[in-house]
Amino acid sequence: MASPLVCTTRVEAPPLGSGSAPVEVTVCHPTETTSELINRRFYTWTSPMARGVNPLHQLSNVLGIAVGGIEGNRFMGFGFPDQSLIWDGSALQNTTGALLEEQSPPLPMRTQDISSGFNGILAATEAIEAWPDAPTADHFPDATPPW
Repeated sequence: MASPLVCTTRVEAPPLGSGSAPVEVTVCHPTETTSELINRRFYTWTSPMARGVNPLHQLSNVLGIAVGGIEGNRFMGFGFPDQSLIWDGSALQNTTGALLEEQSPPLPMRTQDISSGFNGILAATEAIEAWPDAPTADHFPDATPPW
C-alpha cells in the first residue's frame, strides 16, 4: 500500500472579484517504480512459480483456467499455461515499448555542435613554440634524426 509519492505544487488565482490572495495547491499522487511495474505486468496472467505450485493451480492448469497475479489468486480467464505465458510475454512487450516511448520524446532535442577547437591553422594560432629540450642525435643513437 505504501508507495512513493510525487507531489506537485502550483499557485492558483483566486476567483474574480473575491479580493483574496492567490492560493498554493499541492496535489500528491502515488507512483510506481519501474521494477514494480515490470513485476506487476509480468505476473498479470500467470502467477510466480512458488505460488503457482499447489493443488489449486495444478487443477486449474488441467482445466485450462488461468489463475494469475503476483499472489496467484486472481481468476484471469480461460487459457492453458502455454497460452498464459504468451499473454505475459505480450504484456511485458507492451510495457517495455511504453517505457521506451516515455523515456525518449518523439521529437529529438537538437543542439548546436560543440566546436572542435581546431577552427584555424595551428601556425596561425601561435600554438607552435620552440621545444626547450629538443632531442639531439645523441639521445637516439640507432634512429635517423628527422631533420
